[in-house]
Amino acid sequence: MADFQGVDFLHLDELLGEEERLARDSVRSFVSKEFLPQLQQHVRQDGSFPLELVPRIAELGLFGANLEGYGCAGMSNVAYGLVMQELERGDSGLRSFASVQGGLVMYPIHAFGSDAQKERWLPELVSGRAIGCFGLTEPDFGSHVSGMRTRAVRQGKGWMLNGTKRWITNGTLAHLALIWAQTEDGVRGFLVETNRSGFEARDIKGKMSLRASVTSELFLHDVEVPEDSVLPNVKGLRGPLSCLTQARYGIAWGVIGAAMACYDEALRYAQERLVDGGALAGKQLTQEKLVFMLTEITKAQLLALRVGRLKDEGRLEHVMVSLIKRNNVDVALQIARLARDLLGANGIVDDYCAMRHMVNLETVRTYEGTHDVHMLILGEHITGMRAI
Repeated sequence: MADFQGVDFLHLDELLGEEERLARDSVRSFVSKEFLPQLQQHVRQDGSFPLELVPRIAELGLFGANLEGYGCAGMSNVAYGLVMQELERGDSGLRSFASVQGGLVMYPIHAFGSDAQKERWLPELVSGRAIGCFGLTEPDFGSHVSGMRTRAVRQGKGWMLNGTKRWITNGTLAHLALIWAQTEDGVRGFLVETNRSGFEARDIKGKMSLRASVTSELFLHDVEVPEDSVLPNVKGLRGPLSCLTQARYGIAWGVIGAAMACYDEALRYAQERLVDGGALAGKQLTQEKLVFMLTEITKAQLLALRVGRLKDEGRLEHVMVSLIKRNNVDVALQIARLARDLLGANGIVDDYCAMRHMVNLETVRTYEGTHDVHMLILGEHITGMRAI
């Protein structure tokens, strides 16, 4: 099959800077030549990620790519979005790995950490020598973040943590866990080395989605951490919610990559597949599906690019991210389903990408704020009335 060339119906490349195109193209090449050839073996396992690629991902500057200093690439937010797009064109698990490392672990340390915490952890994380995970969601509390039961209690010169976190990407791979816990002063973030006594991580098995990603449950039983493990510059839900805004932004770009992969595969297949004496692509129903895919990809690109420019200008509002996360994930999932349909029976085997992206996107539609939660966020913003 010919190399992936991207989808750019409105010549949006002309609106990108040279460095933004270079970042995208370098990751596109990495995904095509280094990641995709070995992906199948990891998908066929349950929760297997190609850890041998972590140094290469770090070499490309993809961990914390839109952060400044400490070895970070300092990309524009648009360039970062394009990177997430290409990673998810490979697989949502690949984008999730980089997104958690950069947006959910490195970002809060960079934004809310002490100088000592930044110097200790950011160079390790940006280089891939340390892997991080983000401990917010709990077995009984996902969207209702404020209901978390994990507690941190002052003890001597430090803190003792108790609780459980669930659906944690990279949990059993991590050297560092950012744990959000209730304290007497509200929700605080704690940098917890995963080798501390009382900390345990177990993989969640039997996933039908994100099979090339490690998803875990974290157990904290009387885990003692020193005072300097607390992120000093944030209290309350502003901390974890600001991290989620970063991750949701990356997702909104990433799913465009999954949609483009499905569209590209379906188009090539339809042009080559013969049905009733002619190419499948020459049938009206096929063209209707392909036109929908192209239109929705183009609209998603425009939304993401505009929000990315606003983010670079410091004018981003979190509700904008809710809009593009909600829209782009939803249409990407529709595109994956249509692509699977066009592939017919071939669409259910892993020689093709559509069904893998389809089941992955079912998860992406749920995490970092469900489709309906983002609807309620937007609804409150435009009406001034809280419906949750």
